[in-house]
Amino acid sequence: QVQLVESGGGLVQAGGSLRLSCAASGLTFSTYAMGWFRQAPGKERDFVAAITTGGRIPSYADSVKGRFSISRDNAKSTVYLQMNSLKPEDTAVYYCAARQWQTSTEVSNMRYWGKGTLVTVSS
Repeated sequence: QVQLVESGGGLVQAGGSLRLSCAASGLTFSTYAMGWFRQAPGKERDFVAAITTGGRIPSYADSVKGRFSISRDNAKSTVYLQMNSLKPEDTAVYYCAARQWQTSTEVSNMRYWGKGTLVTVSS
């Protein structure tokens, strides 16, 4: 049974930082590209960042480029999202997701999902 478990969310002031983690189990982690998505209240789930299986090629949504950094540790089956210079508009539930071999920015292409972790940025 595949499980993706996010952690690290919370309440932070604008300009602050958070580091999200997503621990994976039940899959061969090194064969899965990983992504972070977010969903704000009343909005669709959107792409935030992705990373290839080997961790060498990250990609980002324009809205977070330069502020967020995705990384992974295949030995720990964990993917991370370092979020700096947070803004109130970053408030959302953040989900990690997995897709075998290839990254994707599309929600419909992701095979497995975590249950999400809430990030709230106060102004």
